[in-house]
Amino acid sequence: MRAQSKAYFVGGGIGSLAAAAFMIRDGGFPGKDILILEAASRLGGSLDAAGDPVRGYALRGGRMLTTDNYECTWDLFKQIPSITHAGKSVFDETMEFNEHHKADSMARLVDRRRTKIAVTSMGLSMQDRVELLKLSNADEAEMGNSRITDWLSPAFFESEFWYMWVTTFAFQPWHSAVELRRYLHRFMMEFSRIETLGGVKRTIFNQYDSLVLPLQTWLQAQGVQLVTNCTVTDINHRVVDGLFQVTGLHCQHDGKAEDIVVNADDLVFVQNASMTDASSFGSMTAAPAKLTKADSGGWSLWEKLAAARPGFGNPATFNSSISQSCWESFTVTLTNTAFFDAMFAFSGNEAGTGGLVTFKDSAWLMSIVLAHQPHFIDQPANVQVFWGYALFPDRVGNFVAKPMDQCNGADILHELCGHLRFDSETIEGANCIPCRLPYTTAEFMPRKDGDRPLPVPPATHNFAFISQFVAPRCLEWVVTISYWQPEVELSGDEIDHGFEVTG
Repeated sequence: MRAQSKAYFVGGGIGSLAAAAFMIRDGGFPGKDILILEAASRLGGSLDAAGDPVRGYALRGGRMLTTDNYECTWDLFKQIPSITHAGKSVFDETMEFNEHHKADSMARLVDRRRTKIAVTSMGLSMQDRVELLKLSNADEAEMGNSRITDWLSPAFFESEFWYMWVTTFAFQPWHSAVELRRYLHRFMMEFSRIETLGGVKRTIFNQYDSLVLPLQTWLQAQGVQLVTNCTVTDINHRVVDGLFQVTGLHCQHDGKAEDIVVNADDLVFVQNASMTDASSFGSMTAAPAKLTKADSGGWSLWEKLAAARPGFGNPATFNSSISQSCWESFTVTLTNTAFFDAMFAFSGNEAGTGGLVTFKDSAWLMSIVLAHQPHFIDQPANVQVFWGYALFPDRVGNFVAKPMDQCNGADILHELCGHLRFDSETIEGANCIPCRLPYTTAEFMPRKDGDRPLPVPPATHNFAFISQFVAPRCLEWVVTISYWQPEVELSGDEIDHGFEVTG
């Protein structure tokens, strides 16, 4: 590889940021020769969070982190300096924070009578246990593109275990049985504490402020070029000795067409779609717009690349059924403590210690989580923020006579207070910003072998994929860089997808 070789990352999500950091730290790749091209106005991809106390804060979701997994994540952030605690790494400040704010949910599931459900037994019958064991021991090659419902009986989906599992990781019964099997293996240790979420580690602030900003700051200090408002619309290539070789990138940068020449010894990493593509925000008076992939460029580049190239995957497997991959989240900004006080009195958990509270009999299957405050770096002391989401936004509510995806923020707060039996005074002056996410569980759609491309597809020279739609070598970010030949192997399953998710 030439000394002046460059690396181009198409997409500025956490996968690209992490890969760039590993290239610098472990591979000795000069930061000044790395360019990250992001279509949005800021980096971080799905790990986003923005707003202010006047207009309201908003975040689409978050990832469930544990210390028993995510070895590469924590290994990286042991070297990334905190931007709020001088002399400490992001890992150090996160672990110290969790020592003082231990997760111990006392209201994980709530029924229609507002009763906290005792969930230590998980509610699994012997048949449920046998079927779950059979699924977890099955051979993936034999499972093919089967669905979860092909392996588990209807009664399983009414168990307390399923309600806790599905709302922690955002699975649906029609999703991939292979994906559920992988999660069962990956998070086996959570079985003994899923009712308390005791294994979850929270960042001090939201994950954009606590993970993305420190990593971005470190990358900038290494000379990495972070280019925002830059959409890569197409990729030039040629075939040399039977190998696909990228030769150029077509971009729209700040509304102007630009072309980037890519040399044979350069490296190109492409984010093939995103779980938050075509997401849209509403307001207290308006429901989010119902966008599709036609309203977002996130899927189009992968579709162009995959056309007539079986080794580049099959995006249609994941983006063809919004009704099976869509859910909706909401962020609430408060200027008084009434709601947080009422939740503490009801749940027994101070904010930041309780994790998800799921309303088991909610038609929308709604959950909320109250994080430690402040949840944003710039959040004033008199402001509180909490987040929630629902897995069935197409269903009519229990207290609002219309589907969630037709509801504005005021409607969602009305539905929430109905489940909690809270008076309207608890949300007086609240600002609820709903967010529709049409593809947020698309990576869980049933798929056959080959629908997800390998990180480095066969017969390619200087090209790799990064995203949740890549066939993982392992369920964590792993980067291996070879300087003896222009070859990069990278795997990128973001476990959360589990939204607290996030999955």
